[in-house]
Amino acid sequence: MTKPQSKPPAQLALGADTGPTPVVDTERESMLTAIRARTPARLMLARQGGSYTTRVQVGLRQDHAAAMDAVWREVVPQADWGAAFCTQWQILETTSAAATKEEYVRRPDLGRIFSAAAAADVAAGGLAGADLQIVVGDGLSASAAVRQVPVLLPLVAELAQAQRWSLGRPIFVRYCRVGILNAIGELLKPRVVVLLIGERPGLQTAESLSAYLAFRPTTGHTDAQRNVVSNIHATGTPPARAAERIVALAAEMMRCSTSGPAVKEQISPPNALLSQRSPLDTRPVGGRLR
Repeated sequence: MTKPQSKPPAQLALGADTGPTPVVDTERESMLTAIRARTPARLMLARQGGSYTTRVQVGLRQDHAAAMDAVWREVVPQADWGAAFCTQWQILETTSAAATKEEYVRRPDLGRIFSAAAAADVAAGGLAGADLQIVVGDGLSASAAVRQVPVLLPLVAELAQAQRWSLGRPIFVRYCRVGILNAIGELLKPRVVVLLIGERPGLQTAESLSAYLAFRPTTGHTDAQRNVVSNIHATGTPPARAAERIVALAAEMMRCSTSGPAVKEQISPPNALLSQRSPLDTRPVGGRLR
């Protein structure tokens, strides 16, 4: 007697569903998309039970690793910005009184001053008495200096030269803190110093730069004598806009002969000059610094 064949379970039959189809709340997804388009902040992250999903956890760990790398990375101008850029802008390289990155992290005070040898190099190689002195520091994010400076420095220089200001020779200070402004002021006596320095990285970006400005900085000056344009990066203040704000602040400092809270930033429309120039064009205007 032939044994009757058993029918396959319904869930294994060809074309049968293997489970309930997830319901997508299109209104909620549309709202989340609109919110996330307005800010780079992490909002309403996906969860599984009481924990983040694996995708979110991996993203957080990846960004934390990028932040750690930004702090501990060393800036090598010739390699990171290119030999042509360093030659065109006559970059003067020096180091703060901190001898290593580890010492720099442990001793913030050493990042605010030069050793005797470094001070002599700056005094000999720099241009004294310039209207605007641009200084670049690695700060707490070498990644920010590597990414933003090749675009931002030429834009600041272009707008400064349009003001008919004299420019000092750009200086790169390794293991740098904001207080190095005072040391530069003592050595070269510029009217205004702008320090382009990497910000402490977070989990949103490790490439954010700040520009600190001071009028005739000298020993004893604190943040009360400084102004700042911060969050300079692709999803923050774009370099072109940052350059306009930096030069506008410097002009106001020169007009008022001071810096700090007494100097108010004047909000102005985007400069038409920058819209005619590619942000990738790093050639000095006129070919030389004055």
